[in-house]
Amino acid sequence: MQHPADRKYTKEHEWAKIEGDLAVIGITWHAQDALGDVVYVEMPAAGAEFKQFEEFGVVESVKTVSTLYSPVSGKVIETNAGLIKRPEIINADPHGQGWILKVKMNAPAEEKNLLTSDQYEALLKA
Repeated sequence: MQHPADRKYTKEHEWAKIEGDLAVIGITWHAQDALGDVVYVEMPAAGAEFKQFEEFGVVESVKTVSTLYSPVSGKVIETNAGLIKRPEIINADPHGQGWILKVKMNAPAEEKNLLTSDQYEALLKA
C-alpha cells in the first residue's frame, strides 16, 4: 500500500495532512490493516489541546485497543462525527473520509519531527 506523499507520518502510524496551521489527523492504512475491523473510536472534544506525540484517544477493533498519538501540538477544532456511528469508515478510507481530528497547530515547525511517506514506507519494511 502506498501512503500518500501529501502527508507526514509518525512511527506510531498516525498521519497528518498539514495545510498552513491546520492539520487533519488520522491513522494509516497499515494501522487499520493491523487492527482489523474498527468498531469504536474515542476522540477528544473540540477545544482540547495536545502536545506533539501526546495521547489523544483510542481506536478499538475486534482484535485490540490501540492508543492514538497526536502528530502535532495544537487545539482540536473539529472531530469526525461520522466515526461515532460508522467507525468502519477508517477501514474503508483511512487516508480520506476516515480522518479523526482537525487541529489548529501551535508550532508548525514540529512538522520536521515527522516522517515523509518514503521514510514511513522504509520504517514498515525494516
